[in-house]
Amino acid sequence: MSEIFDLIIIGGGVNGAGVARDAAGRGAKVLLLEKGDLASGTSSKSTKLVHGGLRYLEYYEFALVREALGERETVWQIAPHIVWPMRFILPVTDGMRPRWMLRAGLFLYDHIGGKGRLKNTSSVNLKKHAAGAPLEKRYKRGFEYSDGWVDDARLVVLNALDAAERGAEIRTRTLVTSARRDGDIWHVEAGGETFQARAIVNAAGPEADDLARLVGEQPAYGIRRVRGSHIVVPKLFDHDRAYILQQPDTRICFAIPWENDFTLIGTTDADHAGSLDDVQASDEEMRYLCDAANRYFEQDVTPDDVVHTYAGVRALVDDGSGRPEAATRGYKIALSDPSRGAPILGIYGGKITSYRHVAEDAVDKLAERLPVLKGESWTGKEPLPGGEFKYTAQPILFDVLREDYPFLSETDVVRIGRAYGTRAGDWLGEAKSWDDLGRNFGAGLSEAEVDYLRRVEWAQTADDVLWRRTKQGVHMSEAEQASLREFMGG
Repeated sequence: MSEIFDLIIIGGGVNGAGVARDAAGRGAKVLLLEKGDLASGTSSKSTKLVHGGLRYLEYYEFALVREALGERETVWQIAPHIVWPMRFILPVTDGMRPRWMLRAGLFLYDHIGGKGRLKNTSSVNLKKHAAGAPLEKRYKRGFEYSDGWVDDARLVVLNALDAAERGAEIRTRTLVTSARRDGDIWHVEAGGETFQARAIVNAAGPEADDLARLVGEQPAYGIRRVRGSHIVVPKLFDHDRAYILQQPDTRICFAIPWENDFTLIGTTDADHAGSLDDVQASDEEMRYLCDAANRYFEQDVTPDDVVHTYAGVRALVDDGSGRPEAATRGYKIALSDPSRGAPILGIYGGKITSYRHVAEDAVDKLAERLPVLKGESWTGKEPLPGGEFKYTAQPILFDVLREDYPFLSETDVVRIGRAYGTRAGDWLGEAKSWDDLGRNFGAGLSEAEVDYLRRVEWAQTADDVLWRRTKQGVHMSEAEQASLREFMGG
């Protein structure tokens, strides 16, 4: 007889990986099934922010913002390598939200989540502040506030890795084709195999309603699929602040320093009715984002300046809102009726900042039916792999890397430190030079690192490495990327 898992999780995005980590840490036997690569959908296509969502205050989403601000602090504490503080510049713009309204909103933002570790809001004279230099001269005043940056795809991978180290089985590129109940057991067919479990978690994100129907359930909530697109252009400023830019249609866009040499601009909100397998930024969205930046920066950008784009489809709970940006970013959890037999729990909606709390909520809910999950909540205290240091100690981590591996450039030190934290040595080993790390594929991506990502972090293709485990694809030529593809087998 095949083994019976306590829990099969379908979906390898941030919610699925978070549930796998939490459940495995409570002693459950867990299997995670993902049809593509980890974080290959929505969870690697975010604006890379761990934040409360300042603009959600306008829609009276106070509970959502309070929760997210608390989780911002928690995630920073458990993952201080892939999460770090960032200051944001909000220019005051004539004809848009008045200065008093912005100040009131920022005061609330500073305090609604309780006393945090990040710096509070301050007023900024843009004629004198360094962040004012790249802006058009008509912007004279503004505010500076705090939020956080996160490497979204690595957040997913590290949750999956921690789950695996606690006994979970992680299967990528394993498409679920059917599932049926037989009393108190689910039989799930995926990747040509049949698996058995006492419960299922539907963590399929924008496909959660489709997956519910596939396994014979009625979706508990409607899903509104909203596309968020981003563009990357050569850097528009040379400092470490980001910008939050008001737009005439009342939306906001971010302009964020990205990968040293670039500026990331996003995002859009557009209802998405097409395929979820190959989501692309439209020409209209690219033009919109260029225009959004051009309203503020002296240096104009056009679609011809765009060096990279990405787009993801958010799974929002359909609350009947007219405009996509007004739809709630909150989440709903639905557990099947006990009379139906083996339970299935569905996660609908949510945002990356709150993933850990969503997972904890989901596992607590399932514990009503699976006694093995009745252990205490723990994920807000234990660090993710590589994050075993104090949240303020990232500079010390860099100092250790500089001392142990003096051949690394400053760019290499920061990239590697922020990606792997205290586990960087797991693949750098005893290297004394780049030659000791094997083949160099370009931009500091070595054979040793690629082998580690394949062996430990489930990377199978060049894109897994170039755009999810790292972001080195934006720094490498087509020829260098082709060389990596050949090395990894196509």
